[in-house]
Amino acid sequence: MKAYSTQNIRNVVLLGSTKSGKTTLSEAMLFEGKVIDRRGTVETKNTVSDNSEIEQMNQRSIYATPLYAEFMDTKFNIIDTPGADDFIGGAVSAFKVCDTGVLLINAQQGVEVGTEIFARYAEQYGIPLIVGINQLDGEKASWDNVLESMKEAFGKKPVLIQYPVNPGPSFDGFIDVLKMKYYHFKDDNGTREDLEIPEEHRAEAEELRSALIERAAEYDDTLMEKFFEAGELSEDEIRKGIGIGCKAGDVLPVFCLSAKKDIGVKRLMEFTIKVASSPADRKALTTDGKEIECKQDAPTTLFIYKTAVEQHLGEVAYFKVMSGELTEGQDLENPETGDKERISAIYAVAGKKKEKVSDLYAGDIGCTVKLRAARTNVTLAQPGCDIAYEHIKFPASKFRTAIKAKEQKDEEKMGEALGKMSAEDPTIIVEYSKELKQTILQGQGEQHINIVKWRLQNENRIEIDMFAPKISYRETITKVAVASYRHKKQSGGAGQFGEVHLLVCPIVEGVEATNRFKIDGKETVLNIKSKESFDLEWGGKLEFYNCIVGGAIDARFMPAILKGIMEKMNEGPLTGSLARDIRVYVFDGKMHPVDSNEISFVLAARNAFKEAFRNAGPKIMEPIYSLEVMTPSEYMGACMSDLQNRRALIEGMGSDKGFDVIKARVPLAELYKYSTSLSSLTSGSATFNMQFADYQPVPADVQEKLLKAYAEQDTEE
Repeated sequence: MKAYSTQNIRNVVLLGSTKSGKTTLSEAMLFEGKVIDRRGTVETKNTVSDNSEIEQMNQRSIYATPLYAEFMDTKFNIIDTPGADDFIGGAVSAFKVCDTGVLLINAQQGVEVGTEIFARYAEQYGIPLIVGINQLDGEKASWDNVLESMKEAFGKKPVLIQYPVNPGPSFDGFIDVLKMKYYHFKDDNGTREDLEIPEEHRAEAEELRSALIERAAEYDDTLMEKFFEAGELSEDEIRKGIGIGCKAGDVLPVFCLSAKKDIGVKRLMEFTIKVASSPADRKALTTDGKEIECKQDAPTTLFIYKTAVEQHLGEVAYFKVMSGELTEGQDLENPETGDKERISAIYAVAGKKKEKVSDLYAGDIGCTVKLRAARTNVTLAQPGCDIAYEHIKFPASKFRTAIKAKEQKDEEKMGEALGKMSAEDPTIIVEYSKELKQTILQGQGEQHINIVKWRLQNENRIEIDMFAPKISYRETITKVAVASYRHKKQSGGAGQFGEVHLLVCPIVEGVEATNRFKIDGKETVLNIKSKESFDLEWGGKLEFYNCIVGGAIDARFMPAILKGIMEKMNEGPLTGSLARDIRVYVFDGKMHPVDSNEISFVLAARNAFKEAFRNAGPKIMEPIYSLEVMTPSEYMGACMSDLQNRRALIEGMGSDKGFDVIKARVPLAELYKYSTSLSSLTSGSATFNMQFADYQPVPADVQEKLLKAYAEQDTEE
């Protein structure tokens, strides 16, 4: 394969809901680009894109697969992404390295929630979109319904470049109002006839062309002047105007497709070459906010957007050449760490097929092997080139579960396998929680986690259990309390003695600390000698006040008292959860000239704090998450009812592009498997995102259940 210049490269990400036909389209594009001479199908499990066992079993994309095709002296780098929201990480990675998106809409379904999700992400990442209405040969294909759903979802952005003739099982062509041609297809292999528009379609075609010209003229003053003067624009001028609008995100050019029959694929690729962005049109942000142009005559830099472990090759790093020229054998370094890497081999990628090439120019996408340390989100650059590209920001997790190996001996092996999966897919997050004493696995949904489970069991031969994770509760207090404790131990020789009197009160935001309290029924003013404030690593604060007067406790024992309090805050008195937001005033105590030592005051402080805490209106606090649910209106009632059953506080309702939106605050304890429940409630048509908000006290009945459960557990242990 020859090396393609930056201007002759198009990096395209295929987007759309599950079953919109992205993989089938990618097969047709590879067929047109002469990479394959026969198109595979998802059903026969022989597509270039869906090449893993798990994808073929499920008959859908699970991983984002890089591909390429050579067409009209242009190299298309294509990334076929999964359609399910559970596997959104692949699309997010692709947005980092692609310059244009082809958004597929199933003509039998219209705009779906998944379509909306991908359109939103594309807008967020500044990726211009071309819309392909696919499966126009389907039994239930409805052009009118698709247009209506697009209008509702995208307003006036969609602009028809084509419209179909005979949508449905007899679909065999379309009218192209840019070319003013009727494209008729004679077979299922893309063999087309370029014909004059039939008379019965002439009036509609001319009307749509006029609308197309008007939209094209909107985005360029010169075109607008010509349009007003002549009332007409040339084909190239229309392309120019539509291209400007498309790159600005204001226009969605709409094409007709049957990827299965290779109808319309060639025209889509032709349009993409002439109108869509080349890598040179887009600038990349660095970690320090600078913009870097994608130019060949610049120092060599590349960005790794994906890593994978592949049979026979080992670890493979997929990258985009961000600037300069990459050559085989070139030495690069990681600007962020200084690690050196040699590019031993360069490959152009079409699924499992890797074609070795000697060099790649700025804007091109490829892969390499045998890197020592470079992984996803790493920049490699020419030595001395201080450029590091902004990292990919992956979406927050939506599903969490506890996981453990059924056999203790497999725990280490399981950890290593999960680590490798997380490196391949950063939306898989694995962490061991010391607080919960559990390994917590997080992902984008239950389907996502089930793929992890399948891989552990089938690829790594590890049997595992998954179950609801414990909740990271917090403990705090609501009022003032005083307690004292004397630790005394005598067993021959030096003994142990320490006595601590302390007062605790809650830290309330906006309420200043005071030194005036009622102790034993008397108004007391504490003499504060020193204060220490600690931002706790688990959230909240501890404020520690030394109010000892008259030398009742020597200053050298104050760190031991603080240590005892901190130890008890690490294991709260109610349920063993972490404690937070407490002020502690140590105001009195006793010591012995011989028997007092550090351990004595640690134990005395622990027990005094425990007693005071229990008398200070203790409350258990739970993590609360902000939830935003997007659902078709017919499921709004069911979603609301379900959230209320989960102790949700509804904060607002609205609508967005044809979908109802619910905003709520929900306890994490009520969100286990929520993604599965929501999918079941809405037939898979709703989606949501969640983000940690804060900690709030649990209701009294919930606190009672938690205390009872903890007491029972304590008894068992």
